[in-house]
Amino acid sequence: MELTIGCTTRPFNKLTLAEALAHIAEAGYTDVAVFSHGGKVPVNAESTASEIAGVRKAAADAGLRPSMVIGGTRLEQGLDAAVDNYRRLIDNVAAVGATWLLDCGTGNEKLYEDYFELMRRCAPHAQSCGVRITMKPHGGISLTAEDLARAHEKVNHPAFGICYDPGNLVYYTKGARRPGKDATEIASRVSTAIIKDCKVENDVPDVMVTAGDGLVDFPLVLGNLARGGFRGPFYVECVAGTELPRIKRNVAFTLGYVKGILAGFAAG
Repeated sequence: MELTIGCTTRPFNKLTLAEALAHIAEAGYTDVAVFSHGGKVPVNAESTASEIAGVRKAAADAGLRPSMVIGGTRLEQGLDAAVDNYRRLIDNVAAVGATWLLDCGTGNEKLYEDYFELMRRCAPHAQSCGVRITMKPHGGISLTAEDLARAHEKVNHPAFGICYDPGNLVYYTKGARRPGKDATEIASRVSTAIIKDCKVENDVPDVMVTAGDGLVDFPLVLGNLARGGFRGPFYVECVAGTELPRIKRNVAFTLGYVKGILAGFAAG
């Protein structure tokens, strides 16, 4: 089963974007998801044309497709202002050449309905730009797979889908939820998936773990997604390690680990 397996820049977020991209390409990845560097995501609602061009060039120089960008809402500014801001973000995601805008929802219960309305207003614009919004579990409005499914139903637009992040499902429930069966139940709604594990020790969750070393059963999760019709893309978000050589080894290992699991499904 040949599916796109990309890598986020998060494992290398203490480096420059160009350095992170070089290491991701060296590890064998073809796609990259642009996360925060130096305190901000290099592609955001306020990015200039020259900044966008710089990100495009850095990715091209590394031989990578910048196919995903992480973003966020500005609902605290009010709904109308938040919609304007998010549409500019979509424009810039499209300008950098990305297909996917990764969204983390909101943890403020008072803003839940505004969040759904924002997505309903912005999803048509995303579709017209060739961008698809994909909402990941991040606590609050997106604590569980059921919450993600509910959001998908409320927004009800083809440009809005679910990002299945098993590590976050463990992290934000402190291990009370174990991903697996829920992957089958929502696979038809899943548009992207994150490769992230999580440990919980003394009631403290930790996602800085290499896939396969935590509580996530990746053969179960990936198998259930695949059997439910999911065909990628996947993005590796976190690995263990604080020193660059270990991080590089773990990023390269995770690509092989996921490919091995998927190859097993194809062989079966």
